Amino acid sequence: FLRDPAGVSSAWRSYFSNSNGGPFRASGQLGPSFKARSVFNPLPASGSNATLANPSTRTAGLHDRLNEMIRSYRVRGHIAAAVDPLGSSRFPPPELDLDYYAFTSSELRLLTDSNLLPYDEPLTVMEIFERLRKAYCGSIGVQYMHIDDGATRRWMQLRVEGNLNRRALGRQEQLRILTRLTDAVMFEQFLRKKFVGAKTFSLEGSETLLPLLDLAIEKAGEQGVTQIVFGMAHRGRLNVLANIIGKPASEIFREFADKDPAQWQGRGDVKYHLGHSGEWTTASGRNLHLSLCFNPSHLEFVNPVVMGRVRARQDRLGDLQRRQVLGVILHGDAALAGEGVVQETLNFSTLPGYAIGGVLHVVINNQIGFTTLPDEGRSTVYATDVARMLQVPIFHVNGEDPEAVAQVVHLAMDFRREFQRDVFIDMYGYRRQGHNEVDEPSFTQPDLYRAIARRPDVRQSYLEHLLKLDGITDSEAKGIAAARLDMLEEQLKASQNVAPGESQERRGIWRDYSGGPEPAGEPDTGVPAPQLESLLQGLTNLPAAFRLHPKLERFMTARREMAAGRQPLDWSTAEALALASLAAQGVRIRLTGQDTARGTFSQRHAILHDYEDGSPFIPLQHVAGSQGPVEIRNSPLSEIAALGFEYGYSLDCPEGLILWEAQFGDFANAAQVVIDQFIASAEDKWRRLSGLVLLLPHGFEGMGPEHSSARVERFLQLAAEDNIQIAEPTTPAQYFHLLRRQALNHWRKPMVIFTPKGLLRHPRVVSSLSDCAQGRFQRLLPDPSSPTTTTRVLLTSGRTFYELAAFRDEHHRADVALLRIEQLYPLRAESLETALAPYPDGTPLFWVQQEPENMGAWRYLRGRFGETLLGRFPWRHISRLESASPATGSHGAHELEQQDLNRRAFDMEAAALSPKP
Repeated sequence: FLRDPAGVSSAWRSYFSNSNGGPFRASGQLGPSFKARSVFNPLPASGSNATLANPSTRTAGLHDRLNEMIRSYRVRGHIAAAVDPLGSSRFPPPELDLDYYAFTSSELRLLTDSNLLPYDEPLTVMEIFERLRKAYCGSIGVQYMHIDDGATRRWMQLRVEGNLNRRALGRQEQLRILTRLTDAVMFEQFLRKKFVGAKTFSLEGSETLLPLLDLAIEKAGEQGVTQIVFGMAHRGRLNVLANIIGKPASEIFREFADKDPAQWQGRGDVKYHLGHSGEWTTASGRNLHLSLCFNPSHLEFVNPVVMGRVRARQDRLGDLQRRQVLGVILHGDAALAGEGVVQETLNFSTLPGYAIGGVLHVVINNQIGFTTLPDEGRSTVYATDVARMLQVPIFHVNGEDPEAVAQVVHLAMDFRREFQRDVFIDMYGYRRQGHNEVDEPSFTQPDLYRAIARRPDVRQSYLEHLLKLDGITDSEAKGIAAARLDMLEEQLKASQNVAPGESQERRGIWRDYSGGPEPAGEPDTGVPAPQLESLLQGLTNLPAAFRLHPKLERFMTARREMAAGRQPLDWSTAEALALASLAAQGVRIRLTGQDTARGTFSQRHAILHDYEDGSPFIPLQHVAGSQGPVEIRNSPLSEIAALGFEYGYSLDCPEGLILWEAQFGDFANAAQVVIDQFIASAEDKWRRLSGLVLLLPHGFEGMGPEHSSARVERFLQLAAEDNIQIAEPTTPAQYFHLLRRQALNHWRKPMVIFTPKGLLRHPRVVSSLSDCAQGRFQRLLPDPSSPTTTTRVLLTSGRTFYELAAFRDEHHRADVALLRIEQLYPLRAESLETALAPYPDGTPLFWVQQEPENMGAWRYLRGRFGETLLGRFPWRHISRLESASPATGSHGAHELEQQDLNRRAFDMEAAALSPKP
């Protein structure tokens, strides 16, 4: 497929085989199997040199042909760049061959001045050709001509072509690179020698990552960055932790030794998933704070978390220009091309609610994913092709040419600073070991790993280059290595006595917050009625020139009536009051989600739009003179990345109320990885706290299988050790107190709130201002009718209460008590004991749920409390039939099911519903 085409001139082939890889590139080819690993457009298999010439160029003028050649190199020069340290063959397309343009010998020697080039002096056609080769076909391949903006392309052309895409490094910078390569190589070798057979997910084959990160941090410091948040998977993570982030090697060695297994039973995580924070002082004396995010094995899912953390830090600093905090995300090539969360996260790049001034993306390109080669793992030429959606440059660079890597870092960081956009560095290397150190890669790639085994490490190659330049002596290099080895030995010895490191996450901004078991006592969440009236009235005040949509006049009039006490509060008004009262207290509010500003059910209208010109107005931003910031954002059509972003934001904003709303609660299943691997388990695995709130519309109303269930059962299955809070409030006041409790409580846990849909405007789902002014959230609500004689007790939650209450009223069944569980987790026996105290032992008790029997809360509650509730009440369940799908798509069938449910709950004759065939 990539055979050597006969049409390639011998001079061109000689250039690419002998002079194209920089001073450290091996020139040997690895055979047909390696050629097949790269997919490029092949040339014709036959024809003479003359056939390479484009027929249209034979009669075109000299400048037209010259300009076409210049454009060809800018567009496709990267294809011929020697970016692969393994030397796999990549024959250039014909338009990169000089013969293609049919220049005559005299034309090649002709001085010419092209206005397309950033050179002041006239050059011959041959000199222009040679400069283009050096700029675009050396150890760096540059993709930027897909960028539509002409000014951006010209900026890139000046920077790439002006110095032939190569920086001259001074001795100190070369010495710094050598030192970082020594750190990387010796750390990996030391781990493998001292901890035989242990998994380390070695960086070997891509050690230039360390000088890359070192140079990027130094450059960031020069550009005014004070904090950097990193995200990366397991490959090379231990090396980065020790040599970049600053985690003491002694702590890492202690984790390998695993001397305290008892303290980690049922918790903690493997060492190559852990994060850390450290301080960095640049060569010029600037201080930066570095944080590496904790990360599960789910590759790339940390990406939106990094962005959310960066955004929160920028907001905390008041860094509206997005200059002081940088996000750096390290990718694997296979995961970058394979995981959909990548595209979702990239889509945040310039969105107003999510932009962070550009992310530095670094691809550790091993050219293999576990045992899968690129031609099996992606349909694109490059792993980075998804990044072309952002109109940003992509730099492919040979990882065994550290000085080319230095040039790319310098250029990428300058681009990000100049344009505040993402930028990609695709650093080609290889994986010297298998997927992990106990894996045998030669089972699947024997020829590849025979070739890798013969290669020296990049430190040795770079050292040989420096020795030839006489800039660094062999004794200096040996001194650096000896010092690093001594340090590692000392750290290994110290690891025998070092105590487990103190959790970093309970310091700084988290020092006033706690996790662990739920404490006794809760904050007072009531707000004086006059203040509530004032806040609600303020939410209806609009700028004098603002033209409200005519259909919203009734909405505003109703809120004024509520403020005056002439009308009860509905759900959306209670929510607005909760947010307004918190903002007035200085609490930061961030509420995002699909269609959240208006509300999926047209209930919120948190952002009003002028009816004539569409200009927005956010009443919640004008509730008090010195209020907390309020950010209401519609998210892109994303769940996994959108939720991950808000989770990341919550990690660096413990004092705020951060809420993510699903369009329908059912859609939260598209964010299951974030829910499972971060939200529910992060405290147990990584000691990370979060106060993120998930608003999940939930309720069976005949809207079909994908618009009914937020999957209560899944969240209850994840609930343990007081890790999350799960609530389904049924009144506006309960919702008001719940939101305020979450913001004011110093016990920080994620909260899942199942919010209503059809109940948003239900005449019985109302509260008074006094309900919000007094009391606090109640975990169970007693029967509001207080029956004198009770023949059965129905325990339920959510919408089902109103269905049962209406049925009870219709059929005059005052003998049946209705109780609501408002918080499903944590749910204490004491709360149930208090609520059920008025009822005699042995009273029949039923849990009634709208969900099918295999869903909802029943199985969790039965497992939690046993067959007899509190030892006093034998209990059973009443639900829909067991089902593989949450709900029917027929509204009529839904009504039949609901009537059957109601009748069975009150022990009346039920409809004859048969199980599904």
